[in-house]
Amino acid sequence: MTDSLTLAFFTFAVPAVLLVGLSKGGIGGAIGLLGVPLMSLAVDPVRAAAIFLPILIVMDIVALWSWRHFNDRKTLLMILPGGVIGIALGWATSAYVSDNALRLVIATATILFTVRYFWQVYGPHSRVPREPLPHRPVTATFWGSLSGYASFVAHAGGPPFQIYVLPMQLDPKAYTGASIRFFAIVNAVKVIPYFFLGALDRENMFISMTLLPVALVATMLGAAVVKHLKAEVFYPMTYGLAFFAGLKLLWDGLFG
Repeated sequence: MTDSLTLAFFTFAVPAVLLVGLSKGGIGGAIGLLGVPLMSLAVDPVRAAAIFLPILIVMDIVALWSWRHFNDRKTLLMILPGGVIGIALGWATSAYVSDNALRLVIATATILFTVRYFWQVYGPHSRVPREPLPHRPVTATFWGSLSGYASFVAHAGGPPFQIYVLPMQLDPKAYTGASIRFFAIVNAVKVIPYFFLGALDRENMFISMTLLPVALVATMLGAAVVKHLKAEVFYPMTYGLAFFAGLKLLWDGLFG
């Protein structure tokens, strides 16, 4: 057993992979954001992201097959170039960003997204109907770039993607299909910089394969659970957990 494969590591890693698997299975939302922050409590954020990448790619393949008949092609084509730009920026700046700085990036993205969720659901304008927004190329590139960057450093690209796409009020199946395709492409592209950065070394790949069965079971479990769980109970709970995970990483990033 390597130094990484300790009981303390798996205490954080297994729940982290379970949560991401549940997210990929259809539960979605903030629960997927908990993965890297939770694993980052056991190993540095770069390594946590590297361990997650092969697992995410396998789950992407399963999700692509499950949602192969649904997509919004225009949305995908509009936001994807920005995603690739964000990955390139993350690669270019990776040598200059410390572990604590990455913790701050993850924490900021998590906290802002959860605060945004509670404001929309419980804020003073929560009951005001909103008209769907049209596509905006400049805005799509901006949020796509942030999504690609956050995905590169922490697999946390969901919030920027949702900030751009959700206001368009797409059909839920079309939204899910476009989201799955976007992040499947982004995760595949990330393999190149992760490889050249040495993050996909033998030990990290071995750990990924060790955790993969947990991810696959969680993905199937998520697909089953989402059919029976009441959203009005589950989502506030998971967004609240994400908020506290973000606060913990914020503390570590500031005072680590």
